[in-house]
Parts: sequence; structure tokens; C-alpha cells
Amino acid sequence: MTVEPDEASEADFDVIVIGGGVAGCVAAYQLAKAGRSVVLIERGAEPGAKNLSGGVFYSRVMEQVFPDFVTDAPVERRITRNVLSFLSPASSVNIDYWDERLASPVNAVTVLRARLDAWLSAQCEAAGVMVMPGVRVDALIMSGDQVVGVTAGEDELRAHVVIAADGVNSFIAQQAGIRAKEPMKHLAVGVKSVIRLPREVIEQRFHLTGDEGVAYAVVGDCTQSVAGGGFLYTNVDSVSIGVVLRLDDLAAKGLSSSEVHDHFLAHPAIAPFLADGELLEYGCHLTIEDGPQMVTHDLTRPGLLIVGDAAGFTLNTGLTIRGMDLAAGSAIAAATTANKALDTGDFSLASMEGYRAELGKTFVGADMKTYDRAPAFLENPLMYGEVGQLLSDVLYGVFNHDLTPRKHLIATALKALKKSPMTIIQMAKLAVAAVRAL
Repeated sequence: MTVEPDEASEADFDVIVIGGGVAGCVAAYQLAKAGRSVVLIERGAEPGAKNLSGGVFYSRVMEQVFPDFVTDAPVERRITRNVLSFLSPASSVNIDYWDERLASPVNAVTVLRARLDAWLSAQCEAAGVMVMPGVRVDALIMSGDQVVGVTAGEDELRAHVVIAADGVNSFIAQQAGIRAKEPMKHLAVGVKSVIRLPREVIEQRFHLTGDEGVAYAVVGDCTQSVAGGGFLYTNVDSVSIGVVLRLDDLAAKGLSSSEVHDHFLAHPAIAPFLADGELLEYGCHLTIEDGPQMVTHDLTRPGLLIVGDAAGFTLNTGLTIRGMDLAAGSAIAAATTANKALDTGDFSLASMEGYRAELGKTFVGADMKTYDRAPAFLENPLMYGEVGQLLSDVLYGVFNHDLTPRKHLIATALKALKKSPMTIIQMAKLAVAAVRAL
């Protein structure tokens, strides 16, 4: 929708924020605390109502916004153990890392987004943000090339700055011409179950005490050769578990995402963790598979800033899966940019481009650049079958005392490699790619 310049000058708010997730709430809260008039528009019946995600939140960035975040917010457990697991059909090889230094200061927590987003929204309201749930934004209002508001049904709202935090398939970013619909290669489908277990059972099965938690990143048979991975996170009295599957590879292999999910949960190395549990939640959602490639697009228009998943701020290195911390960091940068623009009254493209400079000062811009090769590394099909099986075969040769004379580890590994479809050259290339990407 296009309006005349004199109409555009009549702003109802300083800032309109679209989307009540982590990015949207952090941006709205920061701006309200700075004295700006802000409206936060959320399509769900309430913030978090339609959010099936959750998982590990690297939460130190939130202390910049809410100094007592870990104690005040509805977090589940504090992650002190991280497990990288290679699954083969009948075996698993785990790298299990525990470190008490991850507990103080708290490095990461598990969250259930329905609870977290509702809490974040309440903080926004307390800071003076007008929260409008159950409202779908239909279009941007334009004055020339400048974004000056949004339409929602028959209603129109105008603002000096619009911040789009409307998720992976950002309608706003597409309408603004910032990006076309993403190719399937850049996207993945996540399928997740939340399974209730008594707190004492979780702590016994996962060897936890108090509010400690563990996060598993899983590769191999969990996805039945589809590019992606599995995850398992402990909450207070439930477990979040599921798979993330790259859309183009899932389609090429002709598999069903729900069947791959069920296959993972039934794996003999996984099923005992879930025994006698009660299914609380099951769902799927679209997620980003190649965030660095998406972020190469521009992120601004006059009067418009794109943050969080809508901008592609997600990283999967195979060791960690990050989105919420990057969303929060991008929201802080956007709020800083919007505040400067409101101070000067300049909402031009040059003013909005200050957002990139703000991102560059933070871990967000730096980490997206550091790990820009990670998605390509994780495309290697060897990661989803041969690597896990080779590791299993090497360790089987070490621990299977079948009364034959023992061999040194290198000889045992070379024997396993001879049985593997992989060659030494492929292994070397994979190792080099891993060093460059990670």
C-alpha cells in the first residue's frame, strides 16, 4: 500500500515491531526502555502460542537486556554437559563434555518457548510496549520508497521505523524486496517431541544433579542419511527431542519427516532415555539451514530493519545449534539503530544501514562470518553414515577382545578404514574441511 508523503508523517508510534519471539520482544523492550512509543504485533493468540521450538539458549546476551535473566525468566535447566553423538544403526560413539565452568557464569539454558515468549511479552508490557496479539500483518505501507507503517485487515498503523521479526518465511522481507522465497537448500524442517518424565528419572538417566542439564547434538543414523541432525535436551521434568532435516535432501530421498523422527526416537541408544515417558507436545516447523548465505542479502530499507530468523541469523556448526542468542543480538543492534534514527529524524536507507555497522561490533556479525563455511561442510553425505560407522568399527576393534592378538590403534583404524566405503583421501579432505569450517 502506498500513501502520500503528508499522510506518512502522521505516525501513531515511533516503532512497530512485527513478531513476538525473542528478537521482536528484545527489540521492543529495548526501545520502550529508551522512552520510545512501541507496538508489538503478534500473529498468535498470545506470544509463544504458536511457537513449537525451544532448546538450548546461549543466554549471556540476555544479561545485557535483563541482568537477572537466568534467575527471573522461566528457564528449564542450566547446560553443563554437551554430548556429540555419532549414531550407526546398531551403535553410538559419544564425545561427552562436562565442565563446571559452564555453570558459573551460566553459559546456556534450556527453554520451552511457549513459556519464555509469554514472559518476554510481559516484560515488554511492563516497560510500556503496546502488545497486540492475534493480529496478522497483511502489508507494509509505503511512502515512495520508505516504509511508514503496516496494514492489518482494515486497520492501518503508522510508525517512523518498522522492525520485522516475523520468522523464517518472513513475508515482510519478501514484500520489501529484500529477498525472494528461499530455495529449499537454505531451509530445513524440524520435527520435535516433548516427553514428560519425572524430574528424578531425568536426573538419574542423564546423570544430572540439581538444575544441571545436558544437550545432545546427534549425527548419522538419526536422520537416515538425510542432511541434518538430531537433538535431545533435558528440561526440568521433560525431554525435548527431534530431528532437523534439510528440505531438498529430504525430498530427494523420498522420506517422511515424521518417519525419520520416529526412527530416531526408536534407536536402541536413544529409546531407553525416553522409556515410560508421556508425550506432551509434537509438532514441526520450518527452520534455517544456511543462515550465513541468507544474511548476505541486505537487511534494510528506508524505515525498515529485519532481525532474527527473518534475517537468517541462525548457525548450525554440527557442534552447536544457535538461533535465539543471535536473534537477541540482532535485536539489540536494531534497537540501537532505530534509536539513533529517532534522535536525528533520519529514516533514510543510509540511516538504516547503520544496522550493519552495529551488527559488526557484536558477536552476531563476527560469528556469522566465522562459521560461513559450516553449512557447506555439513552437506557432505559422509557425515550421515560412513563417519559414524567408521568410528564405531575402530572402537569395536579396540574393545572386542576375541582372543586374536591385539594391534596398535593405528593398525586397528587402518583395518576399519579398509572395510569402509571411504578412502584415505576422502577422510583427509573431510578433516581439512572440518578445520576450515569449524
